Amino acid sequence: MNGLVVDLRPDRAYFRPKEEVSLTWLLRNQGKEELHLRLVAEIFYLSDQEGLLETTASVPAGGGTSVQLTWKPTRPVPAGYGVEGRVLDSAVRVVARCSTAFDVLEHWAQAPRYGFLCEFPPGRKDFEETMAWLALYHINSLQFYDWMYRHEDLLTSEDPYRDLLGRESSRRTVEGLVEAAHRRNIAALAYTSVYGSSPPFYQAHRSWGLFDANQEPLTLGDGFLYIMDPSPESAWTQHLMVQFAEALREIGFDGLHLDQYGEPRSGVAGSGKPVDLRLAFPAFINLAKTTGSGVRPDATVIFNAVNNWPIETVARANQDCIYIEVWPPNNRYRDLRKLIVNGQRASSGKPVVLAAYLNPARPQNVRLTDAVIFASGGYHMELGELSGMLADPYFPEYQRVSSDLAGVLRRYYDFAVRYENLLALAAQDNTEEVTDKISVEGVNTSPENDHDKVWVIARKGQNHQAISLINLLGIQAPEWNSFLSVDPTSLENFIVRYRPPQGVRQVWVASPDFPSPRASLLPLSWGSDLQGSQIEFTIPRLEYWDLVVVEFAK
Repeated sequence: MNGLVVDLRPDRAYFRPKEEVSLTWLLRNQGKEELHLRLVAEIFYLSDQEGLLETTASVPAGGGTSVQLTWKPTRPVPAGYGVEGRVLDSAVRVVARCSTAFDVLEHWAQAPRYGFLCEFPPGRKDFEETMAWLALYHINSLQFYDWMYRHEDLLTSEDPYRDLLGRESSRRTVEGLVEAAHRRNIAALAYTSVYGSSPPFYQAHRSWGLFDANQEPLTLGDGFLYIMDPSPESAWTQHLMVQFAEALREIGFDGLHLDQYGEPRSGVAGSGKPVDLRLAFPAFINLAKTTGSGVRPDATVIFNAVNNWPIETVARANQDCIYIEVWPPNNRYRDLRKLIVNGQRASSGKPVVLAAYLNPARPQNVRLTDAVIFASGGYHMELGELSGMLADPYFPEYQRVSSDLAGVLRRYYDFAVRYENLLALAAQDNTEEVTDKISVEGVNTSPENDHDKVWVIARKGQNHQAISLINLLGIQAPEWNSFLSVDPTSLENFIVRYRPPQGVRQVWVASPDFPSPRASLLPLSWGSDLQGSQIEFTIPRLEYWDLVVVEFAK
């Protein structure tokens, strides 16, 4: 219908068990006559319809209105849901369609869609607008980056105050953003450094520092920060724990984001004792968790394993999820999946968040990278502030997302939430097992190739096999951060063959690239090859990412 603008969105980033799910229709009539509409919202769990919500609305000419819907889920938690909306006019014709998603979690860290905030100036007022935008993408946790007065003294009696770089911030702004986040079920995590100190603090506490073999102090940025000793028994660590508890108690933060810089990896304490940071970090994490839990029983802790170091020791520490900042040599698409899968395995199943920085001026890279990360069961630290995307490890250098990319990202985040029970929650990677059992007629799917192919990523659940087809056809470089100027070469009506390990009930496909992410059943036929029985089905289209789900017969 000309002049009718429609949207349907969840009111919160996620919903808690026994919390009523609320969705809002937003309707705008740019025409010259009042509209009388019927609004229909179908709620799906995977391929099954779970609910049908209907209502009516009148929208004045040149005006708008909003309509809220509520629903109570019955599925076991955690669970992701999709919503298909359609708008009918007074003649019962469908005049608009839209879709969204939501999930129900016991705790946000079960599916950590991690975002960021980095601007805390006095007088900031856009708290609600910012949180509404983030909730639209289901961002359920935020890193408050460089919110503090100093790395070693998080709070100050000054307000406003200037941080170590001279940026002006306000405690009132930080507190206002925390409160606004909580109203949307978004957790607020305080950024901290496990060992960074300002020069004046180091000079006053030299014995707390970390030194090289020649007893020279270790620094970052030519003395911008001094590296202190993060061993659990050190005076520096004990000082920080007091700071952590104070920040959680006074500001209302929900947890701590612990940062390191990747280097140094060892040092010497002021006492002369060698310090192996591979061992000091997990002990620090555990102490931070105990400190946080003493203030807030559900306080979360996340540690930055810079470029996957030292994942072998920190993965099983008492942190709530694995966070990896990605740097060379982890440049390839396959490296992203490998980091996620290895992090899940090393931590006995904790969710994995990758901070992989991409400028939104590269929309093809963003789209393909998100497809790989989500298909691998991971999460991407990329969205934050109001319409922002991380383009640099210094978060204030973030860039604005274009309206076109914002629409694509919304579909992708909706899709990842809608099908999270297949992709992430309780699903395990079995790509190597599936790769030699699936083929795409006339198309390269070899695991040896890094690009110019259709890449298979597989996740196995209790009674299904999820198979993601990632389109790398026409992509001439294997690096996720190598500039792409064109979309992958799309495929249409292509035949897929798969040898299932047991009987099959049905096969369906869905994609964030389709007009609707709703599951579409695929007719299938049985045949055989030299290696056994196989099923064959035809997929209508592959642009960037198709999710094929094989449901096994019980």
